[in-house]
Order: sequence, then structure tokens, then C-alpha cells
Amino acid sequence: MKTVAGILILSFQLSLISFSDVAAQEEDSFKIARVQYQGGGDWYSSPSALTNLIDFANQNLPIRLAERYDDVQIGSRDIFDYPFLFATGHGNISLNNSEMENLRRYLENGGFLMVDDDYGMDEYVRPLLNRIFPDDELVELPADHPVYSSVYFFSEGRPPKVHEHDGKPPQAFAIFRNGRMVVLYTYESNPSDGWAYDEHDNPEEINRKALQFGANVLTYVFMNP
Repeated sequence: MKTVAGILILSFQLSLISFSDVAAQEEDSFKIARVQYQGGGDWYSSPSALTNLIDFANQNLPIRLAERYDDVQIGSRDIFDYPFLFATGHGNISLNNSEMENLRRYLENGGFLMVDDDYGMDEYVRPLLNRIFPDDELVELPADHPVYSSVYFFSEGRPPKVHEHDGKPPQAFAIFRNGRMVVLYTYESNPSDGWAYDEHDNPEEINRKALQFGANVLTYVFMNP
């Protein structure tokens, strides 16, 4: 089983290779995973979101991702096989102590988690993150953070506003451990609905910005092992 740290180091090495070389090395592609969780929230919403983001990334970034993502239970040791985990849904997300400890170890050993509030997750996500990392504050990313400029430039220094939700400005929050971002949380933004452009009726420009933001996140994660 690959360790997360090993995967991230290899991903950084591959990022230095030209796109054509990486694309030819299918065995060196990296697989990302969607998180399954308990609590009643629909972790399975917008199933095409990651597929479409992966396709966009493989066409536009010097990082080769496996064309299919996996679904993985958050309490499983299998999460350590993936350098990038993604969670979304509407409503409640609940983790027991064992699942929180498993996720904490994963994140402290080189893993990364992106959480996208598809609406209704916020009141559950923030307390959970605080329980997992009680000594690390969930902070809003500054406008000059590389997530907003690593490949595509977002002049407002915010994630794209894909859905209105409560009409608040879109925000991206993060938790950092020893100077490394381990969690990214998008709120009032919902980029994954823009990734799932074949499931949701959004303007083409919004979908494009959502995919570009996702590409920036992937680039930042893989270039900062």
C-alpha cells in the first residue's frame, strides 16, 4: 500500500515532467477519492463532479490523474492510499471517535481533504473540524493565496459563486498543520456543482470558473507535498 507521503513526493516529481511525458505514463497516475460518511447527508451527490474535474485537470495540468475516482469510507485505512480526498453533500455529516482519529492521522501524515458545502453542511462541518484539530483554527484564505492564482487567476481572491445558497459571498477556509494546508473548506460557493456541469443547469462561464478553481486546488496540493 502506498503511503500518502510517498504518493505526494512522487506527484511533485511528476509535476516537473512535461504534460506529454506524464500522460504517457498511465501507471504513474494518481487516484483521488470521494469520502463516504454517516449522518444522513448525501455524500454521493453530483457523482459526475470529480470525473469531470479529473478530465479537465488531465487536459490542462502537468499532473496525471486516474480517470476514475474511488469512494472510500472515512474510517477505513484505505484513505491512506489517496493523496486527495473530497467530501460534499447536503445536511448532516457525523464521524465517530475512531473515524476522526483515522482522518487526523491521514491529514497529519501528508493527506489532504477538500470539503465543499453543497448546502446545509456548514453547521456540522465546522464543529467536526474543531474536534479533529482543536488547536488549529479554521481560517479564511487571504485573497493572495496561491489557490487563487496557481494556474488560473481569480482577481477577487475568492472561490467562484456557483449557487446562491443564502446569498452570502463565497468563501474558502483552511486548516494548516506545521505550515501545510491539510483541509480546504468551500462555503457559499459550491464549485463541485459547477464541475458536475452535465447534472446542473449553470451558465457555461460559471462551470468554467468552477473547473479552473478545482484545477488550482489540485495544483496547489500536488505542488506542495
